[in-house]
Amino acid sequence: MRRKTAPAAAAAALALVLSACGGGGGNSSQQAGGEQSGTVQQEFNAGLNKVFNPSTKKGGTLKMAHSGDWDSLDPGDTYYGYSFNFGRLYWRTLTMYKPVPGPEGSKVVPDLAESLGEVSDDGKTWTYRLREGVKFEDGTPVTSKDVAYAVARSFDKEVLPHGPSYLNELLDWPEGYKGAFKDKDADISSAIETPDDRTIVFHLKKPFASFDYVVQMPMTAPVPKDKDTGTKYKEHVVSTGPYMFETNELGKSFTLVRNPHWDPATDPNRPALPDRIEVQVQVNADDLDNRLISGDIHVDIPGTGLQPAALGKVLPDPQLKARTDNPTIPRLWYVSVIPDVKPLDNVHCRRAVHYATDKVATQTAYGGEFSGGEIATNVLPPGISGQQRFDLYPSEGHKGDLAKAKEELQKCGHPDGFETVMSYRSDRPREKALAEAMEQSLARVGIKLTLRGFSASDYFSNYAGNPEYVKKNGIGLAAHGWGADWADGYGFIQAIVDSRTIRDAGNYNLSVKNEEVDKLIDQASAELDQAKREQLWVEVDRKVMEDASILPILWAKSLLMRGIGVTNQFYNEGQSMYDYVTLGVE
Repeated sequence: MRRKTAPAAAAAALALVLSACGGGGGNSSQQAGGEQSGTVQQEFNAGLNKVFNPSTKKGGTLKMAHSGDWDSLDPGDTYYGYSFNFGRLYWRTLTMYKPVPGPEGSKVVPDLAESLGEVSDDGKTWTYRLREGVKFEDGTPVTSKDVAYAVARSFDKEVLPHGPSYLNELLDWPEGYKGAFKDKDADISSAIETPDDRTIVFHLKKPFASFDYVVQMPMTAPVPKDKDTGTKYKEHVVSTGPYMFETNELGKSFTLVRNPHWDPATDPNRPALPDRIEVQVQVNADDLDNRLISGDIHVDIPGTGLQPAALGKVLPDPQLKARTDNPTIPRLWYVSVIPDVKPLDNVHCRRAVHYATDKVATQTAYGGEFSGGEIATNVLPPGISGQQRFDLYPSEGHKGDLAKAKEELQKCGHPDGFETVMSYRSDRPREKALAEAMEQSLARVGIKLTLRGFSASDYFSNYAGNPEYVKKNGIGLAAHGWGADWADGYGFIQAIVDSRTIRDAGNYNLSVKNEEVDKLIDQASAELDQAKREQLWVEVDRKVMEDASILPILWAKSLLMRGIGVTNQFYNEGQSMYDYVTLGVE
């Protein structure tokens, strides 16, 4: 295959962005409050379906901030959506979401691979060929063995607890395999083969049509075996993307600079405009919003929208509102109702929680319908193919049915209510407000909550996602959220309801342990007829709701704010936030 010259590839990268809005511009200066000179005019939802302030200008420093901290910068140990988005600045995976606005942004395109996967007739073998000339930051060529090693190391959820487990479950691993750290010399050819330095072959246990979507996740970002430091690899990830780490003070800040061995001729997806990217973490969420409004920073990394305090400033001000975009996201904000903790091991006590919850109050806690989302009555959100709406726990105005809640309490042997603990992520003000709204709602029927907040960075590894901690500390309710890994039933719901994914730590399924749900998942994932498959995912959703182990709160919307002086900014439907790899600064 003939490679593009470097200038041609760079032009192709920018064309992905600029063609979405007609190109041109980018030299006007943006002012705080939404005023702007030049040709680019601030407008509400201007970055929703087109590129705002397109530019080809390189240089400058992009300043970003995070209200919490990463679960991990290690591509094999991360599972936050913002991390998948941001990480593409320093890693490359076999495929990636197309960096364009609109529906095309939810499609995957080749990244590290030359093309999408070549699948066998039986749907169980997927082959990818790597692009020629891709190198690590030290100039070492990237080979298929580096990708295979990355996947094998990510298998070990004791060493790397956070990352997705799709490849653990889908690939035909040797019996008893424990991952690259513990089984260093194991023959894994039943799962992955590397017949030459540019070819990698995946062998699945069963057909799986969406495999190209799985390999866009960071488990396929190459890791050089001789540079792998296990749990310390997050301190300096060896880059394959356009940027590499210059500094990294864990828990404080880090800086990315250009990777001299990134070749734009091998990368049609990343324009790599800024010279530097500076990231601060552990910034108070309300302060972060204020700094974004004023122009002190360019990007709010978590990408879930402005906090309630900022909404009161932004929405009434036409100039500030003009800098915002209001997408509907394939994400659910919800509360896990955990059956490991008595008396929530009784389904009627769990159903009492559902009936007693004032959904209007919880919606208000998240910022209302405009920036929080639509009241959710089941798990699958709008935007997931085949989604259906139903409500097994209806109430007048979604404010709760206290009589029904008391009936369920009677059935579970706690007519006067009970006590339990509710966890939430303390560095997310909306989640704290949600917990407080739940406390008031459930108190109406005698269910008393003790609220406990934990850091988002280790919420799933050490607290809510750690079954031993949950049982020992009596956590019966846990607030969190989930966004689609891709927009079908499997890509959204499997990871949070399949009991077979539950491990010692780092869980995202905190509460659903139902054999009937597991059987329906197997049926749905093996069904090749799309209409039948979509109906089976609706049945999974219904069974989870009957089990009452997930309390849906909101199908999410967010109010995102564009940064002052930022170019090439748009909402990417695959990432469910602004696309970070295309951003530049004036």
